[in-house]
Amino acid sequence: MKLKAIVHSAEEGGYWAEVPALPGCITEGDTWEEVLANLEDAIRGWLEVANENLSVLQ
Repeated sequence: MKLKAIVHSAEEGGYWAEVPALPGCITEGDTWEEVLANLEDAIRGWLEVANENLSVLQ
């Protein structure tokens, strides 16, 4: 699965990122590597919660 993520420079330093296709899926990091690693974790977490919610509805 491919998702588009947008990474922004944070005013106070570091970065923050969002995934427009996953409302509320945002993260931050002090370095480029950290924000990308955190982004992977945020996406996995978002998808796990969405999957659990679908299971409850079925």
